Amino acid sequence: MSTQPNNPLHGKTLQSIIEFLLDYYDGWEQLGININIKCFNENPSMNSSLKFLRKTDWARKKVEDLYVQIISE
Repeated sequence: MSTQPNNPLHGKTLQSIIEFLLDYYDGWEQLGININIKCFNENPSMNSSLKFLRKTDWARKKVEDLYVQIISE
């Protein structure tokens, strides 16, 4: 039984969310257009994006909000 049945982020890692968004937007370029942050637009990589997002709450919130918006459609 899930302890947070109404939380779409429950059990999701930041990496899995980024991988989902990369697949949904077909790569870094379109993801960077939808979320205009440096780690998606200048020499993007999974490791650099994870490092930045883990220490930057406002940017992580943008990523999580976009993910929730897409899966809610």
